[in-house]
Amino acid sequence: MGALAVAALAMTASSTGAGPVSPAVKRACASDYFAYCSQHPVGSQALRKCMHAAGPKLSKGCVSALVAAGEVSKAEVARRAAMR
Repeated sequence: MGALAVAALAMTASSTGAGPVSPAVKRACASDYFAYCSQHPVGSQALRKCMHAAGPKLSKGCVSALVAAGEVSKAEVARRAAMR
């Protein structure tokens, strides 16, 4: 279950510190973690960077869960979407 929690921690584009991840984020982001960044250890800065870089490829469900949990802002999501 720890590997699933990493997805949320790693995807944040904000300066929030590592902390508990909601079960909703764990569920919504598990496949994204395994698809893009599972080579990085849980809780590592390398994983945070990897998931941030994968941001445009993340599933809508994962991004929505991250926004709802306060892990990433709607403004950051909109900014990155506008850059596509």
